[in-house]
Amino acid sequence: MSSSLISLSRREVLQRTSMGFGALAMAGLMDKAKAASPLIPDSHFPGRARNIIFLFMEGGVSHVDSFDYKPMLEKYHGQDPRKAIGKLEKTQFENIGKVMKSPWSFKQRGESGMWVSDLFPHIAGMADDLCVVRSMTSNFPEHTSANYFFHSGTGLQGRPSMGAWASYGLGKESDNLPGYVVINGGRIPSGGLDCFSNGFLTATHRGSLLNANGTPVANVSPNERDARSQLLKRRLIGNLNARSSRGNAELESAIMNYELAARMQLAIPELMDFSQESASTKELYGIEDSYKGTQTYARECLIARRLIERGVRFVELTIPNIGEDRWDAHGGLQKNHGNNARSVDKPIAGLLKDLKARGMLDDTLVLWSGEFGRTPFAQGGNGRDHNEFGFSLWMAGAGVKPGTVYGGTDQWGYKAEENPLEVHDLHATILHLLGINHKELTYRFSGRDIRLTDVHGRVVEELLS
Repeated sequence: MSSSLISLSRREVLQRTSMGFGALAMAGLMDKAKAASPLIPDSHFPGRARNIIFLFMEGGVSHVDSFDYKPMLEKYHGQDPRKAIGKLEKTQFENIGKVMKSPWSFKQRGESGMWVSDLFPHIAGMADDLCVVRSMTSNFPEHTSANYFFHSGTGLQGRPSMGAWASYGLGKESDNLPGYVVINGGRIPSGGLDCFSNGFLTATHRGSLLNANGTPVANVSPNERDARSQLLKRRLIGNLNARSSRGNAELESAIMNYELAARMQLAIPELMDFSQESASTKELYGIEDSYKGTQTYARECLIARRLIERGVRFVELTIPNIGEDRWDAHGGLQKNHGNNARSVDKPIAGLLKDLKARGMLDDTLVLWSGEFGRTPFAQGGNGRDHNEFGFSLWMAGAGVKPGTVYGGTDQWGYKAEENPLEVHDLHATILHLLGINHKELTYRFSGRDIRLTDVHGRVVEELLS
C-alpha cells in the first residue's frame, strides 16, 4: 500500500470511493442485522406488534353516534342541555342547541355484546376483534393543534410524529420502501404535512406520501432513456454529494433518501399493481364499489396491507375527499357522518378480515381514531361541535384484548368519567406493543432529552391481552 494512501484520513477515503459516503451509509442500512436503531439498544424487548396501520378519521367522529351508546340522549332529546346536563364548557363556536339523540340505532354486537351503532354496519360485524376505548381525552379543541397533539404528543408544529418515532426506534425492514408511509386519499389533515413530520429526527424518518389514486409518487417513472444512463447520473450525483457532506447529518440523510427514491422506482409500480389480488379480495375491500369514497378508501386499505407485507413499519391512511368537510359535522350531522362512514366502513372491515385470514393481525396493530369527539348537544339545529373532554377510539390485533370496552364517559357522553386516558397514555401503550419502553425512547435536542410522551404517559396494561 502506498504511503499517500496511508496518510489519508478515514473520511477522505470514503469521499474518494466511487459511490460516495452516502451510498456506503445506505449499504449499511440495507444490512438487516442493523435494522434496529443502535441509539437505544437497551430499551427494546420482545414486542407483540411488528407494524402499525393508523386509520386517522380527521375532523372528529361523534362517539355518541358510533361507539358510545347513551340512552339519556334519547330520553332528553330536544331539551335545553343547560337544564338537562348542567354546566357546559365553552365550545369552539358557542352555538349551543338542544340535547340531540343519535339518528342511528345502537345494537349489541357479537359475543362480546359491544354497543355499536348502525353508522358502521360492517365494522360492527367485527366487534369481537375490537378493543374500544371510550374515555380518551384531548388537550385541544381545535383541529390543527389537536392533530399535532394526537400525532406527536404536543400541540406545536414540527415535532416528530409517532410514525417517525417508530421508525427511529426500530428502524425499517424494507430495503426498497420507507419505514413510515402516509397513504393520501385526497384530504391532508389540518396542519398539513407537519402531522407526519420527522421534526428534529433525521429526514429518513419523515412520513413519505403515497397517493391512493393517480400517480402514486411524483417522478416515480425515470426520465432517463435507459438504466445505464440513470446509473451513471446517480453515481455522479452521489460523488458530488459525498464531497459536500463532510459529516452533515441532514445532507447525508438526503443522500440516503435519494438512494431510496431510486429503488422505489422499481418497488412502487409493483406495490400498486393489484392484478395478482383475487376477485374475492377486491370485493372484500370494496375496490369496485359504486361509491367513489369507498373505492378510494378500499385502495388505501389494500395498499396498507401490501405495504406491511413488504416490511413498512408504520402506515397511516387519510380520509377520501368526497366533498364533505371531513368528519367535522358542525351542521348536517346525518349527511356528513353518513357519507364519511360509507367511504370507510366496508374497506376497514375488509382490512381486518383480510389481515386475520392471513395471520397478519397477530403482529399488526390497527388503530382507528379522530383527534377528538363531538358534543352530545347540537350545534345549531343538526350539527355537533368539537368535544375534547371525552371520545372513543379502537384498536385491533397485536396484543390488545379483543371484544373489550375500556373506560367510559358520563351518562351524556360529555366527559370521560371512568378511567380517563390521555394521548400520552395511548402513545406509551403503542410503543410498548412495538417492544419499546416509551421512557427510554429519547432524542437529545435543544439541550434536553425529548420523547414522544414528553414527561407523561403510562402503559395501559388493562388493554393488553
